Amino acid sequence: MQPSLLSSILFATVVAGTPLVITALGELVTEKSGVLNLGAEGIMSMGAVAAFAVTLHTGSPLLGVLAGLGAGMAMSLIFAVASLTFMANQVASGLALSIFGVGLSAFIGKPYESQALPSRATWDIPLLHRIPVLGHAFFEHQALVYFSWILLAAVAWFLYRSRTGLVLRAVGEAPAAAHAVGYKVVRIRYMAVLFGGAMAGIGGAFLSVFYTPLWVEGMVAGRGWISLALVVFATWRPARVLVGAYLFGGAMITQMFVQGSGMHLSVPSQFLSALPYAATIIVLVLISHNRATIRLNSPASLGQPFSPEA
Repeated sequence: MQPSLLSSILFATVVAGTPLVITALGELVTEKSGVLNLGAEGIMSMGAVAAFAVTLHTGSPLLGVLAGLGAGMAMSLIFAVASLTFMANQVASGLALSIFGVGLSAFIGKPYESQALPSRATWDIPLLHRIPVLGHAFFEHQALVYFSWILLAAVAWFLYRSRTGLVLRAVGEAPAAAHAVGYKVVRIRYMAVLFGGAMAGIGGAFLSVFYTPLWVEGMVAGRGWISLALVVFATWRPARVLVGAYLFGGAMITQMFVQGSGMHLSVPSQFLSALPYAATIIVLVLISHNRATIRLNSPASLGQPFSPEA
């Protein structure tokens, strides 16, 4: 394989994996608090349409990303009120939020389907972007790609090196014990859910403002569900989220490269398009066989409601 081609594939892999990294890290923090939010698909969709609309009207991608963040937080607040205040079933609430977000984003985005945004310039890191093959692949990207790496480091530090992160994990493991020593369990879970929604909104904003850049109904295309699966794939460890996201991004880019290269394969194109999702399912099935690892790393109270008055 030619070095330039390899560099282009690696570059595309990183870009394709970026919205997954951002969304999955937000969901990881949410689940570490003991809350299971399955609404990532709908939140990303709302973040995408909000970011596109604001960027189109203002010409500012920064304002667009902030709009996506705000839309994500607003959507996650709906889930938080339903599941944490009114103690509705978290699985049902998350699924309803996902369906609602996808449908509402399609309705809001109808006027924007025929429009597109200008492509955004990349930020080249001095000296590093000149490294053969790897320079273009990793150091010539748009700002949100670098943000995903900073977010990874920040989440890892927060969860395992800060007192607040320790409290968050304690709430996810034993909410009754955390409440008994004076911690506001519901408030902490609210903050974790809002953070997860904000990151999913930014993940959607990346798709519509930087990755495409346009709005099309259904453009999230299952990435919210993949982000949820990545948290399990990573066994709730931040660094593994990055690896899983890039593996999925690589699988997606590879099938697109095979279809676009003109290679004559006796395989339907629909099968190639389904490969990344099939690979994710296979990996999750293999991981689930090691129940000890799942029990060791998953929050003990994940998905379980908590009431301070109980």
